[in-house]
Amino acid sequence: MLISNAFAQSAGGAGGAAGLMSFLPIILMFVVLWFIMIRPQMKRQKETKAMLEALTKGDEVITAGGLLGRVTKVGDQYVSVELADGIEVSMQKNAVVNVLPKGTLKSI
Repeated sequence: MLISNAFAQSAGGAGGAAGLMSFLPIILMFVVLWFIMIRPQMKRQKETKAMLEALTKGDEVITAGGLLGRVTKVGDQYVSVELADGIEVSMQKNAVVNVLPKGTLKSI
């Protein structure tokens, strides 16, 4: 008839190289993902952990809720923060987001 039969042909000996080349875009995407997203996140977590371990009495901090205060007690899991004269709250250590330079808070 007018349409001839089409038969699939193997590529011969180049089958192994073609298989590797098909995985190359996936490998490249993972490498890019590693350097753009995963590596900076791991670095940030390491810095946060070091900051929380170095937390001491008298440090001026910002909490996750936006409260500013001075650390009065430091425990293993919890920290007490004085927000104003006579107002002290206890919170988890991981609620502390940033440690401010000494002398930032004048009113406490």
